[in-house]
Amino acid sequence: MRIAIIGQSAFGKAVLEAIIEAGKDEIVGAFPPPDREGRPFDPLKEAAIELDVPVHQYGRYRTPEAIEAFESLNADLCVMAFVTDIVPGEMIEAPTFGTIQYHPSLLPLHRGPSSINWAIMNGDTKTGLTIFWPDKGLDTGPVLLQKEVEITPDDTVGSLYFNHLFPMGVAALVEGVEMVRAGDPPHIVQDESKATYESWTKASDGAIDWSKPVADVYNLIRGCNPQPGANTTYGDVTLKIFDSEPVDRATDAAPGTITSLSDDGFRVAAGSGEILVKRLQPPKSKKILAPEYIAESSLAVGDVLGS
Repeated sequence: MRIAIIGQSAFGKAVLEAIIEAGKDEIVGAFPPPDREGRPFDPLKEAAIELDVPVHQYGRYRTPEAIEAFESLNADLCVMAFVTDIVPGEMIEAPTFGTIQYHPSLLPLHRGPSSINWAIMNGDTKTGLTIFWPDKGLDTGPVLLQKEVEITPDDTVGSLYFNHLFPMGVAALVEGVEMVRAGDPPHIVQDESKATYESWTKASDGAIDWSKPVADVYNLIRGCNPQPGANTTYGDVTLKIFDSEPVDRATDAAPGTITSLSDDGFRVAAGSGEILVKRLQPPKSKKILAPEYIAESSLAVGDVLGS
């Protein structure tokens, strides 16, 4: 088949390379995002250039120029691999067999751009990926295939994506291409009664309420790691908290109170237990280990975060 790919970043690059490595189809065009001044080329563009795949870049996919360029490729299939801009219906519907897209959740659950974050923040014990046929809605099109993955108690957004949903997603898109090529691929309508949607995870979503149960606080921290970072205040500064560990130990301290300092970090009282903070980011600083912050700050037992 003649395949056009729309995508970006390391994931888009990996999908392009995997389809070419499979050796069954021709990539007739790659559509990465525009170049950014002073920044390296997007990895998808770099890979396309190296593999002699024509590159098409436009400010928005909705422009007449982008649509015309896409339609001129006469593609049999479009593969969307990590797309954050709106792709118009003219492009989605132009290929002979339509368009398939990757989404890192078990649709219709967690539609939206931060689906991995919200699955962890909500305390889900499993998630997965969906290869679907996009339509004019947001992650609403029929499903081609799905893969499940366990969310372990120690998973963060980073570990879940890079260890599981990234490699599984690349393989699933290649499998999806093969299903289309074989003919009569599934178009399973999503169950709207089970649909959920969450928008981008913002800094305000990562604000820690230390009065909530330890499990909820822990899920929030790992669901914001590495982006946007869970946050709390310490005096007049904001600290972003990344690596942490729940401590199942009753405490009489008020929520947010520093209960101990150690070589492992510092413990903070929460509802029904404590959180051991292991790595954080002070203002205008890189991420550092909590013991380093203890040494360079005035943090002391009895101080209260989030007040």
